[in-house]
Amino acid sequence: MTTDVHQLDDGAWISVNDSREVNVSDLWLLARSDFCGCETTDFLAEGFVKVGVDYPDIQARIAGQCIACGESGVTDWLTVGRVVDPNSGEFYGVDHESVHFPEKRTRLAHPEK
Repeated sequence: MTTDVHQLDDGAWISVNDSREVNVSDLWLLARSDFCGCETTDFLAEGFVKVGVDYPDIQARIAGQCIACGESGVTDWLTVGRVVDPNSGEFYGVDHESVHFPEKRTRLAHPEK
């Protein structure tokens, strides 16, 4: 089954299989992040900029700011949830209160030969 993922309401929501699943305005604790100079970033999510699927993970780049130092910008890719059953499309969101590790995507869309 194909998983349908897109943004709604000018980046305020991520829809998975036509169901609003992830919203902004959550506080994310980011570790090992290049977002700002803080050891851990207290990141206030203000809007989803890009969404994508790195099966089984649903990932997003999120605009927002560190509430500790005031730095604003866009994160690297963050996993916001996971499709746990490809047949039913069942989705589980991540726990926003845990520590997250942004990642830079390094895999090429079309691998070089």
